[in-house]
Amino acid sequence: MEKKVKNFGYSVTRDRQIDFDANNHDVGKIVALAEPTLHLCISCGTCSATCTASQFTEFSLRQVILLVRRGETKGLLKEVSKCMLCGKCQLVCPRNVSTRNLIIQISRALCNHEVSGSAMLKP
Repeated sequence: MEKKVKNFGYSVTRDRQIDFDANNHDVGKIVALAEPTLHLCISCGTCSATCTASQFTEFSLRQVILLVRRGETKGLLKEVSKCMLCGKCQLVCPRNVSTRNLIIQISRALCNHEVSGSAMLKP
């Protein structure tokens, strides 16, 4: 005789931990070489608060920088393309991060990374 398992409405969820060692940090290294002010960013969110693009889309420069640092590049090129390069974020940044150049370097590194697919790229 078979036992029936009662369904209480619970299920096991997929693990949501980020394995930073498995991520590809090459894009972050390339961007940091081309624009060293990436290391000055403290993720305060001032850039995102004044961003014109974030008023019309779900763009967040703070999130983009965080993803680059984590090595999570999936879908990042689409996200970076939302930036209008107006420069408001650069004017209000308390750490003087060159945000416009960061966006340019991130998109350049991502384009080169997708084209070559190599382990380490030259900036």
